[in-house]
Amino acid sequence: MSLPIEQKSIPYLTSQFHQSGTVVWIGIRPTRAADLQSLPEVNAIAGKGLEGDHYSSKNGKRQVTLTQHEHIVAVASMQGMIEIAPGLLRRNLVVKGLNLLALKDKQFRIGGVLLEYSGLCHPCSRMEENLGDGGYNAMRGHGGITARIIEGGSFKLNDSVVPEIQSTDA
Repeated sequence: MSLPIEQKSIPYLTSQFHQSGTVVWIGIRPTRAADLQSLPEVNAIAGKGLEGDHYSSKNGKRQVTLTQHEHIVAVASMQGMIEIAPGLLRRNLVVKGLNLLALKDKQFRIGGVLLEYSGLCHPCSRMEENLGDGGYNAMRGHGGITARIIEGGSFKLNDSVVPEIQSTDA
């Protein structure tokens, strides 16, 4: 069975999501280079960042960092580890069940917070220290994404991650 032409277009295909994601871990860094503190909930301040996170005073692209649980499992496998504590990856949110790269050029909601994809979150040199030899290379392509906070509110564990779908009609 052939799909109608409008269902073969890239705008249509990139607006299709089988399911929402779920927040499975939240963390903030109170100061630069500090260990992440795991939290059940955090306030997101529009245009700034997460309350209590050292990035929260900056008005840039990296207000929130997100990575995928499924990628943590892959990186652990590449490093010969059974599991990796999420805080070692230095990302604010770990999400399960949704391909974060599919959020490119999109806005999305987590709980009541509206975010906007702002770029890739590449690994830093701390990955060698945190994950051992080869940690940096294991994280390449698995670092996650960065986002801006458009509308503030709070995130909590088990909140859904839902893309804001715009109509593909002209």
